[in-house]
Amino acid sequence: MDPTADVTAIGQPTGPAAFEESLSLLRPKLHRYCARMIGSAIEAEDVVQETFVKAIEASRRRPDVGNPEAWLFRIAHNTALDHLRQRARRQRLGSDEDPTEISDPTDEVYRRQAAAAGLRAFMRLTVAQRSSIILMDVLGYTLEEIGDITGTSIPAVKAALHRGRLRLHAAAAEPEDTPPLVLSAADQARLSIYVDRFNARDFDAIRDMLADDVRLHLVNKTAVAGRTEVERYFSNYDRVHDWRLQLGFVDRSPAIIVSDPRDSLGRSSYFIVLEWAGERISNIRDFRHALYAIEAAEVILVERGAFRQST
Repeated sequence: MDPTADVTAIGQPTGPAAFEESLSLLRPKLHRYCARMIGSAIEAEDVVQETFVKAIEASRRRPDVGNPEAWLFRIAHNTALDHLRQRARRQRLGSDEDPTEISDPTDEVYRRQAAAAGLRAFMRLTVAQRSSIILMDVLGYTLEEIGDITGTSIPAVKAALHRGRLRLHAAAAEPEDTPPLVLSAADQARLSIYVDRFNARDFDAIRDMLADDVRLHLVNKTAVAGRTEVERYFSNYDRVHDWRLQLGFVDRSPAIIVSDPRDSLGRSSYFIVLEWAGERISNIRDFRHALYAIEAAEVILVERGAFRQST
């Protein structure tokens, strides 16, 4: 049974059903691209959603798109760039690339390396290098398709691939330069209480933690607002037994990691992110219906005060 089946939808984009269905089929692929472009599986979902809104609005003005997939990725590419600019991470778009440097687009070693690279490794590349490598080595697009999506020439795409692959290879051998993860005492206390009550199915106690104007976003499904609507979310979870919550980090941000207790390997299934207004929960983002998101994320579990890397 779907634990969120009874939650009603608000604020979803409208448009022809067939077009929206075609968009939904590309959502996991778009998320893989956006997560690596901006360095966050959580924020990537915002970029994907904004891409869909833009695509639906544009389709009403231009229903006869020749190559819908390339067109959609072009929107996602530009939206990701806007997101990066808004975060004040300005990077040059190809101005340091030498088109005479040609990369072999069929090198399987680089493909495997790109597929295995973490999000922080991609953030060490320029935007041009990053987008070219993700589109070719991770998603399998051709040089011509990459040029169409990014609006650059084939020689420039080849140059970006060449330099980006070398940089990604070097980054894999470099030591981590990020500070250790630290969970504040306040976050530790609030999240631990939430996780303990959830695992004990004490949902009445969790309802008492909600702000009056709390919002819930079931990513890739629906969004609701207000205590009355959000309270039903916990009733739905109480009907199923395919979850166990644990405190952790997703892309170095505090999060709740969900696994299926029936899975003997203990693999992480998806994650939940909470926002707070004082001691009250103001926003819940549940990725149960967006399992693809955790595939791109760096997930670290907090277990008995220690951190371990999730596999």
